[in-house]
Amino acid sequence: MAKIRVVIADDHALMRDGIKALLKLADDIEVVGEATDGREAIEQCRRLKPDIVLMDIAMPGLGGLEATLELRRELPATRVLVLTQYDNQEYVHRFLKAGIAGYLLKGMLGAELPAAIRSAARGGLVLDPKVAMEEYGSGQPREAVEDPYELLTPREKQVLRLVALGQSNKEIAGVLGTSVKTAMSHREHVMEKLNLHNRTDLIKFAIKKGVISVEQ
Repeated sequence: MAKIRVVIADDHALMRDGIKALLKLADDIEVVGEATDGREAIEQCRRLKPDIVLMDIAMPGLGGLEATLELRRELPATRVLVLTQYDNQEYVHRFLKAGIAGYLLKGMLGAELPAAIRSAARGGLVLDPKVAMEEYGSGQPREAVEDPYELLTPREKQVLRLVALGQSNKEIAGVLGTSVKTAMSHREHVMEKLNLHNRTDLIKFAIKKGVISVEQ
C-alpha cells in the first residue's frame, strides 16, 4: 500500500526533527521533504507533490496562511494540515476559509498526529478539540461578517503580512519574486482597499485580524 507522503514546513529545526522521529514510527507515513518558510514549502510541494503538508503559521518571509492560499490554488490535491502553537480564533477561521484539512496545536504531538494525518489524507477535517469547541461550540461555525480583509487578493494578503512585519519594498519584492515597482503597487492597493494611511494603522489592522501576532 502506498505511503502517505508528507512535507513538514516549520522554521524550527528541533520541531521538524521531533515530528520526523514521531512519524518514522508510522509504517504508512513517509516524510519526503522539509521547509523553513512558506516560499520553500510551496517550492517543495511543486516538486514533490506530497499528500499532506504540516504547515506552521509564523515563519520568516512568506507565512503559513499566505503559503496555504497559494498551495490551495496551485496544488489542490495536496492537503494542508496546520500544526501551530496559536489557538487564536482569527487564525483558525481564516485557515478554515482557505480550505485546510485540519488545525492542530503543537501540544498534541504524540499518537494523535499520525491518526490526524491519516484522516486528513482520507479527506476528513481534523480539528484540535480546543479549536473545535471554540469554532463549533454552538453547533454552527462562526458566520463570516463583511470584512475588508476579504477584499484583498491572495497576493495582497501576502503583502499585508510582509509590510506589517516591517519588510521593505525591496525585501517584499524578493519574497514574492517580483519587481520593486510591482511590490510597491501591491502595497498601495492594500492601503487603498483597507482605507489605511500609514504603516502603524496597517500593523494594528494585521494584529486585530490575526494576520500577524504580537509575538512575531
